[in-house]
Amino acid sequence: MNKIEDKIKIIPRNIISDKRGWFLKTIDGKESYNPFQCEVYITSAKPGESKGGHYHIKANEWFTLLIGEARLELMDLETNERSTLYLLAHEPQTIYVPTGIAHEFVNIGNTSFILLAFTDQQFVPSDTVQFVF
Repeated sequence: MNKIEDKIKIIPRNIISDKRGWFLKTIDGKESYNPFQCEVYITSAKPGESKGGHYHIKANEWFTLLIGEARLELMDLETNERSTLYLLAHEPQTIYVPTGIAHEFVNIGNTSFILLAFTDQQFVPSDTVQFVF
């Protein structure tokens, strides 16, 4: 009989930090036992800072604000329609953002926000196109 230590997997992860906050990929889709090609990550932004500012050609994403307050700026590249959503962690909602929708989360609170994200694609640099709101 195998011990529990032989059955579980421990995967070291790296936190990437910059002046805006931090980013931690918790599932990268490359795990040998992971049947999905998805990624799950958590990111933070300090007050006044933003995350995103891009759109994807192939990746669909789902976002849930866990801590803090954020303004989500959206633009449909096909129609040029714009929308702004205000997100509060104490009123949780998950926002689905499909391909071709530019998005940027701006921290409008007094403390860092923490955002949970899921994407149906592994990260490929050519799929992330910068966009300035």
